[in-house]
Amino acid sequence: MEDNKAHKPFPLGKLIFFATGNIHKFNEARKLLAEYHIATAMLKIKTMEIQDDDIENIAKISALDVANKSHLPIIVEDAGLFIDTLNGFPGPYSSYIYMTIGKEGILKLLNGRNNRKANFRSVIAFCDSKGFLKCFHGATEGRIVDEVRGSSGFGFDPIFEPADCIERTFGEMTTNEKNKYSHRVKALRKFAEWYKSES
Repeated sequence: MEDNKAHKPFPLGKLIFFATGNIHKFNEARKLLAEYHIATAMLKIKTMEIQDDDIENIAKISALDVANKSHLPIIVEDAGLFIDTLNGFPGPYSSYIYMTIGKEGILKLLNGRNNRKANFRSVIAFCDSKGFLKCFHGATEGRIVDEVRGSSGFGFDPIFEPADCIERTFGEMTTNEKNKYSHRVKALRKFAEWYKSES
């Protein structure tokens, strides 16, 4: 069941479990959600991972699976780096591509290309113990830089420079700085505002 306005999730706007094994993602989410007085607990549970060209579909299936296993109000996040000149690659396969060819592999693929526009996209999927499902989207436009810069963050952060912060990659920012531009934070804010409104 999705977007059923007659159904109210429980508990209302006070606590959420973030199903992730990525401590970096959890810390970003915890800091942001604390601004809305939403307590966040990290739920380490194996999620069902499907192959799909749409990150929303991946997030939905994972959220439904975790909620069914845990019987808790949960959020999961799926994100991807979409590079214009590579027709959106690696997109939903970003985690796999990061593990196989890494940041350096992406830079090699872009070697000699003038168009380095890219965007990070995030989908936060909420699901409660009764199967109520709702998704929230966030995106950050930017570009892929010429070399790895910075050691903060994770994944492709050190090669992505957000458009609103010229000459600094996510990898050169603190968590608080990154949260001003982050695709994940944009999606989390939408979730937090909705979740609090349900109180």
